Amino acid sequence: MTANVRDASIDDAAGIAKVRVQTWRAAYRGLVPQSVLDRMDVQREAERRVELWEEHHADARRHELVAVADGEVVGWAMCGPAYDRVEGVTGELYAIYAMQDRWSRGVGHALLAESERRLAADGHERAYLWVLAGNERAATFYEQHGWHEDGGEKVEQGMHERRRVRTLCVRLGSAPGVV
Repeated sequence: MTANVRDASIDDAAGIAKVRVQTWRAAYRGLVPQSVLDRMDVQREAERRVELWEEHHADARRHELVAVADGEVVGWAMCGPAYDRVEGVTGELYAIYAMQDRWSRGVGHALLAESERRLAADGHERAYLWVLAGNERAATFYEQHGWHEDGGEKVEQGMHERRRVRTLCVRLGSAPGVV
């Protein structure tokens, strides 16, 4: 199946919420307390996204992307200027998720490639992202795409994460957005 990557709109809030909640429950089972996963609610998440949409999109350098197949949001990513100060790194991939039935089918790759392209186009030469410790599937995915651990670590809300960085480049001649 083909999934197209495009800019997200406020109308995608419910689809993004569904992707985030269902993917957290699938990917983070055993890595995040079950009580955290059980408290996640698609409806509340969608409502929060709508309420905060304008605030989250006030900076044109922040990009929210969705992968859509058969009219349904099947993946989501967000990137922009780095929140944390890391020497020589100015961009950040804030989030990237694909529905479990889309894993290893190109959706994550397309979202990551378009996120990297957007970051590079905004002038970011290097970017970082955070990977939950123990999430070997994600770690392998990022490693295969040139993201490498740099020793950065953080613990927030009881979750231990490791930082990965990558030098960005724009691949000329490629057509982003279709998998």
